[in-house]
Amino acid sequence: MTAPISTDERREHFAYCVQLFGGTTAFSRRLGIDERAIRRFINGERPLGDGLLEDTAKALRLLIAEATKADEQITAILRDSPTDPS
Repeated sequence: MTAPISTDERREHFAYCVQLFGGTTAFSRRLGIDERAIRRFINGERPLGDGLLEDTAKALRLLIAEATKADEQITAILRDSPTDPS
């Protein structure tokens, strides 16, 4: 059985997820949330609700799908193009 996660650990993990998007500005644009609000969540000035974490998880899944597609396109380009010494 997994031990419950503390409020601080929850906030730290949320901050990590924000960084995966490229920081507060990119995360704000992706989720449509004001940057100041995001910083308040990270700083513990506002509680992190389950809804925000669910939205973050959904956005991460979309990011994974986009990254996978980009990876596949790069792989196809490299496979189909002549060797470039650069």
